[in-house]
Amino acid sequence: MSADESDLKRRMDGALEALKRDFAGLRTGRASTSLLENIQVDAYGAAMPLNQVASVSVPEPRLLTVQVWDNGNIKATEKAIMDAELGLNPQTEGNLIRVPIPELSEERREEMTKVAAKYAEQGRIAIRNVRRDGMDTLKKMEKDNEISQDEQRDRGEGIQKLTDAHIKIVDELLEAKEQEIMQV
Repeated sequence: MSADESDLKRRMDGALEALKRDFAGLRTGRASTSLLENIQVDAYGAAMPLNQVASVSVPEPRLLTVQVWDNGNIKATEKAIMDAELGLNPQTEGNLIRVPIPELSEERREEMTKVAAKYAEQGRIAIRNVRRDGMDTLKKMEKDNEISQDEQRDRGEGIQKLTDAHIKIVDELLEAKEQEIMQV
């Protein structure tokens, strides 16, 4: 594998990692710390990631607890969770915020699968963009007589195989996420 192809693989793997992060933030009806990962809290005069002002844990399958380290940030943390549009209702007890995870309605589950499909399509587009960059580079190299036409075709086929493999992974991740969302 040439340096170019390993770079393309690294970039495609990056697109898969981004997709996994997006999927982790989708609510499925089960408690997961990744659900609150992208929440920003207004603390100390700046927007900070929730994990920098509190620790999140999962004591029960349908409950998250948020242990806020500084009592001055409790209200801001509670507000940030409510404003995140995740359909969550935090309840504060001292410096502990309990976040019960409600059951998802059938309608909400279908909305979530559509969002998951949108994330998957963004992942596919990112992978195809990497492929296009690689193909353009090969064409330029062939035009500049750095590689032969046969070598350009062979390396292009390698890039296409890499792309197909990554697209297949995206499809598998999407199918697994849809099953997870629709599971009651």
